[in-house]
Amino acid sequence: MLALRAEWDSIASPEIAIELFWPADLRLARSAKLLVCLPGGGMNRRYFDIGENDPDGFSFARYMAAKGYVVACVDHLGIGESTRPADGFILTPKLLAAANNDATRQLASGLRNGNLVPELPSLPDLRTIGVGHSMGAMLTVLQQAEEPTHTALVLLGFSNRGLANYLPPQAHALIDAPETISNRIAGIARQLHAAPFGELAPSPESSAMFHGAKADRVAVDALKPARDKLLVVAGLQSIIPGGVTSQLKTIDTPVFLAVGDHDIAGPPHAIPASFPASRDISLLILKDTGHAHFIFPTRCTLFRKVADWIATLDE
Repeated sequence: MLALRAEWDSIASPEIAIELFWPADLRLARSAKLLVCLPGGGMNRRYFDIGENDPDGFSFARYMAAKGYVVACVDHLGIGESTRPADGFILTPKLLAAANNDATRQLASGLRNGNLVPELPSLPDLRTIGVGHSMGAMLTVLQQAEEPTHTALVLLGFSNRGLANYLPPQAHALIDAPETISNRIAGIARQLHAAPFGELAPSPESSAMFHGAKADRVAVDALKPARDKLLVVAGLQSIIPGGVTSQLKTIDTPVFLAVGDHDIAGPPHAIPASFPASRDISLLILKDTGHAHFIFPTRCTLFRKVADWIATLDE
């Protein structure tokens, strides 16, 4: 676990917790790419490493490391072992994206120079790939739009469709108005929530995480350590229809999209149209799969497809 420091006027000495995974054969790592993984709402970085060394292979991070990639699992500010400010309402998506950008820069620089992890050689040609699930995918998009450091994006369980049926009336003015969200989202969240860190309430959307009996019950149990508080400000933006339209228009890197056929992202084939500037878009629809993809049998297909797609980026 690494703690990277950055400074903002609103948070004194914040720390972002990051857990690194890398190939056992360091010869593979010399040309490796760094996957920067951001969890979704109500989850911490352990979402990408559920089950740890479980023989059934639930861990995205360990699978990708075995394929030759360096993987960084990140706790957003306010989540897991990262700094939790006294006033969590300041953790707007814009601030979280800036913090994750700062962490990505420091992490990549340290790995390229070889002075971050003693066990790893310097990786001067290392490139970063943004990986995000659900709300973490939204934050990955915001991060890339603000500072396009990633050479590609892997977005899981993500769309710009939002969840209009569950959006409080106070936030309806923000629908399809991404240019006003950053200035108003925290104030609206304060009106709606007594506390900045919440719990995911039972709903049809939360049930879609598991899609009934289709989820692997061992994996569901393994997911428990990954569950965490919900960042209510970022969570609110993630359900606003059209909440990141302007940012998506700037994404010109290759994009890999994966959704379950019982996901909450809406019609899957409509999602690629949200990336008009990208000339390389792949869409994977996972059968009999809900929103938390890693707890379904199709994770094996997902892991393999993502690893193979990243390998093609060098072609």
